[in-house]
Amino acid sequence: MADAQSVVVSWPEAALFRFPPTNAPEPLAPAPAALSVMRPFNIAQPLYAWALEVTVPLTVATVYAVAVKALNRYNGSRNKQPWAVSKTRLFHCFVVAHNVLLAVYSAWTFVGMLATMRRAIVAPTHSDGLAATLDSLCRLHGPPGLGASAYFNETTQAWQSLDSSLDASSMGRIWNEGLAYYGWIFYLSKFYEVLDTFIILAKGKSSSTLQTYHHAGAMICMWAGMRYMSAPIWMFVLVNSFIHSLMYTYYTLTAFAVKVPVGVKRALTSMQITQFLVGATYAMTHSFIQYLVPVVTSKTITVPEASSALPLATATPSPAGMLESLRKLLLGSQHVAKAAAAPAVSPSFKTIVVSETSRVTQPCIVTTGETFAIWLNVLYLAPLTWLFVSFFVTSYVKRSNAAHKIKGALQRHQNNVILAEKAGWDAARDVEREVYGGQDLVHAMTKNTQDANGSADSQSESSVASRVQGRARRRA
Repeated sequence: MADAQSVVVSWPEAALFRFPPTNAPEPLAPAPAALSVMRPFNIAQPLYAWALEVTVPLTVATVYAVAVKALNRYNGSRNKQPWAVSKTRLFHCFVVAHNVLLAVYSAWTFVGMLATMRRAIVAPTHSDGLAATLDSLCRLHGPPGLGASAYFNETTQAWQSLDSSLDASSMGRIWNEGLAYYGWIFYLSKFYEVLDTFIILAKGKSSSTLQTYHHAGAMICMWAGMRYMSAPIWMFVLVNSFIHSLMYTYYTLTAFAVKVPVGVKRALTSMQITQFLVGATYAMTHSFIQYLVPVVTSKTITVPEASSALPLATATPSPAGMLESLRKLLLGSQHVAKAAAAPAVSPSFKTIVVSETSRVTQPCIVTTGETFAIWLNVLYLAPLTWLFVSFFVTSYVKRSNAAHKIKGALQRHQNNVILAEKAGWDAARDVEREVYGGQDLVHAMTKNTQDANGSADSQSESSVASRVQGRARRRA
């Protein structure tokens, strides 16, 4: 069984960091399949390739960012008053439908991608070990099996394989098992998700830098991962669809004015931050991983056939041996040798096929396009993670600390008031004993103040006690 020695960690080749990526293969559309709930339609190759043209995400992201900037200024000029349309029932129905649609769609994508990974990923307990697991994660195309994958050679601009049976469209690996289908639709959904921002703007609020950067960057990063068929993009589709299914369910509940605990929102933000950190780390490792693949080669060799002559017996003289000795005696040994050599023939040979197994080092990433997509996502996630952490600290940590401080200050203030009131009442009782010779007045005041509540009672008690003390001082 293969072990950890099948994995090699090394620096990536500098040639893979060329920009822009060159000689990239055309994106491969998913093969037509029978329609079902998990495959409601097929995607034609021309449409598939057109949507992944670089001009598409760049145009949409630019228009989106400019529109948000302009509408933020517009809302600011109106003192952030909600738009008239946001107060209509139609708008409310649209917001609910929008959130329900994205929640259901995200859950559908997650289920589809989960099934894809279960079919395509090889467990480390497989007979080929960890190398087979890495091969199933790194190589998206070709038939299953360690060393059987198809990869694109940018020098020859052709698909190649260590296995003689090359077929980039074979089932069994992540791309054709589902990533090509679910990933492409997920990429397009990033264009639709910008409606989140316009819903916020319609309510008169401002769209934050975090939201603009998040949506615009997600379009471009999903485009890069799908256009260059980069291996780590499956994680973004799988994990992000799961988190979005929860997030849009939360938005749906809030649209119905259902009170959701703050802890739920805090948990969703924490999950997003974790997704960014884990996803960026996972993506980066692809550039540094290589693994050993056993390659079986066959060659033809020629070998002599085995001799069929029987060995001579030398232990016991035979009649043939006695006759041979007599001939040597009569004719001489030289003539006998010639006579014996006459019937000899040339040795025969045969051709056989021999298989040899060698181990070849195979890098996880082999194209400039895959490398570009990986590091573009890493660069995008770094500031995004910082923005989300800042949002988390501002919205939850600082707010929670401020609430605790306010609560603590109020508690301390109340304690001080109570102590002051108690001291005042004690002083009033002492003064009354000396001046009036009894506690009737104090008891009357106590009874009156016990019928009141809250801070007004405390103020009333303090004022009464103050009047008593003042009256006593004047009479004294």
